[in-house]
Amino acid sequence: MLLKGSCHCQAVTFSVRSQHPYPFNRCYCSICRKTAGGGGYAINLSGDSKTLNVSGDEHISIYRAVINGVQSTGERHFCKHCATSLWVYDPDWPELVHPFASAIDTPLPTPPKRTHMMLGSRADWVEVNAQFQDKCFDEYPDESLAEWHQRLGLEC
Repeated sequence: MLLKGSCHCQAVTFSVRSQHPYPFNRCYCSICRKTAGGGGYAINLSGDSKTLNVSGDEHISIYRAVINGVQSTGERHFCKHCATSLWVYDPDWPELVHPFASAIDTPLPTPPKRTHMMLGSRADWVEVNAQFQDKCFDEYPDESLAEWHQRLGLEC
């Protein structure tokens, strides 16, 4: 599936091909919560980094979080004008790029189930709206974005 996205002010637009476009994996970690600003969680999709096409590179800044005193290798790309979170890229997994579902303009498929992860670091004010079929994890889930799509037969 071709995903097209943009920042709020339209200074940055991008597209990327994704075999795993269902926005199911809600991350409640403090980094996602504080940098994405939505609902107490952020949703990342998975894309093929070789297909990432960006217009407006000069308007992008990168944030690398410090976790337990160590700078993360993950690069959070965002618009330096309107602060829209765009995608995460980590050179440890160079074949992948993880666009934020909130930056995607293409209609996304509705996931039949959701995963709620990093609940151990969610803010007290955040209500987790997990349904009976959803899985919840205090830290990282036991399956990847690709494995979740494969298990449910949702390959695109």
